[in-house]
Amino acid sequence: MTTRTHLNLAVVGATGIVGQEFIKILQERKFPVANLKLFASSNSVGEDVQFESNNIKVEELKPGCFKGVHCAFFSAGNPISKEWGPVATQEGSFVIDNSSAFRMDKNTSLIVPEVNGQLIPKDLSKPELIANPNCSTIQLVVALAPIQKFFGLKNVTVSTYQSVSGAGREGIEELRLQTKDFLANASLESGHDGPPKIFSHPVAFNNIPQIDKFDESGFTLEELKVINETRKIMKLYELDISVTAVRTPTMNGHSEAVWFEVDKNIERQDLVDCLSRATGIVVEDEPNNQVYPLARSASGTDPVYVGRIRRDLNNPKRWLMWVVSDNVRKGAALNGIQIAEKLFGIAPFSY
Repeated sequence: MTTRTHLNLAVVGATGIVGQEFIKILQERKFPVANLKLFASSNSVGEDVQFESNNIKVEELKPGCFKGVHCAFFSAGNPISKEWGPVATQEGSFVIDNSSAFRMDKNTSLIVPEVNGQLIPKDLSKPELIANPNCSTIQLVVALAPIQKFFGLKNVTVSTYQSVSGAGREGIEELRLQTKDFLANASLESGHDGPPKIFSHPVAFNNIPQIDKFDESGFTLEELKVINETRKIMKLYELDISVTAVRTPTMNGHSEAVWFEVDKNIERQDLVDCLSRATGIVVEDEPNNQVYPLARSASGTDPVYVGRIRRDLNNPKRWLMWVVSDNVRKGAALNGIQIAEKLFGIAPFSY
């Protein structure tokens, strides 16, 4: 199945923010869709979702619903993926799963096409589940992979600055409501929509150094995801990497401050050239002209943007960079669709 003419697809979690992005990008990239099935929770069953010139009714998951489907994009959370992902593969569909349910499973490939696309299955007669990494992990490894390839990596330290869209549509709405309350001089602790529901503290005009729950090490589960997934994707299982994840009051687009030490003596231009040549990366690095990646500029676009590239003042082999990407697109839906394009031999759409 290597033509652009007859692929039956499914989106699970079709009414969520990432599910909607899957549908949007399939249209934008002119993905060869013969038939599209949409699934969501019982609250959304029966709703019409427009795809191209058609209105498609949202269905409820049930046995047999994946028969005849070539590829299913899952973005409905761990419980749904754990229950229905294996069902979909048994019924003959490849699954590209955006949850964290299978990412660290030793028998499941965790893929970013620009980094380890060689792991994408070649045999289409044996459907399997492929895991889509964490949004912050994806942009990080896209930026680190060419550096590792040409210069080697000794260690990595990352601080992420993650937008509220990473918590879904509810996270975006909470920021909007709290911002209105703040501007109206209302208390953010108990505004017109009550205390925070999605985040641990008010997120408007704030930075929250917690994403997901803490474990006994003092790291959050989000931070551990980035650490463990980076090691797995890059096959650097002993990589010295540490992460702090922060929720910021930005609507969309994740940013990362990245410190890394390389094995070789290099110059700044070596790094700039290396990153500029890499697939999926756009270098924006003219600090004297205030040119560097911004979350607002990255939102709605496909690349991973890198800038503020500079040498550490105390260690000549240690460098810093600023990495930004749209977490809903490259950090989720786009990465999944790029996996599917490579899986089925579909040439990426050229704008």
